[in-house]
Amino acid sequence: MRVKNSSSERVVFESLAPDVQKPVRSTELSAGYDVRAHLTRGRIKIHRSAIEAVSEEAPVSDVGSDPAIILEPGDRALIPTGFRAQLPRGYEAQIRIRSSLAWKCGLTVPNAPGTVDADYPDEWFVLVLNSSPHPVKITHGERIAQIVLNRFAVFDWEEGEVSVSTDRVGGLGSTGIE
Repeated sequence: MRVKNSSSERVVFESLAPDVQKPVRSTELSAGYDVRAHLTRGRIKIHRSAIEAVSEEAPVSDVGSDPAIILEPGDRALIPTGFRAQLPRGYEAQIRIRSSLAWKCGLTVPNAPGTVDADYPDEWFVLVLNSSPHPVKITHGERIAQIVLNRFAVFDWEEGEVSVSTDRVGGLGSTGIE
């Protein structure tokens, strides 16, 4: 059963190029909306690990029959999606790498999940890291990531004393490894 959101709970999608596809869920029960790499509108920002702390804008090249970018081991890149979107108030979009790309290619989202706030006005990008020991090719139109929409709460933070409310002490990993 699909839960219908109110009319104020919709994502406004704006394509930045004629061939951009709107994010879609692959199945009725999918939590994530697949997004595609859009590599035809210019250069891609890459942080090359082989060159200490150097970022560059790499041209997209034709690798085979489609525009593509090659990420060397350790490279990070901002992969454009070709769209921008406005989320309803009280929501965030979490950007996650598709599990098949993590498993087969070693691509990860290094700040996983990446967050897009409801007031972010520009093109959405997917920050990817090639964590494999081999070069990885990303092709124009390839499903690169998925977006999961989440509600969030906003609280006031106030100064005060925090008391121990359980017998759990010892910091990170304090519940043991069993």
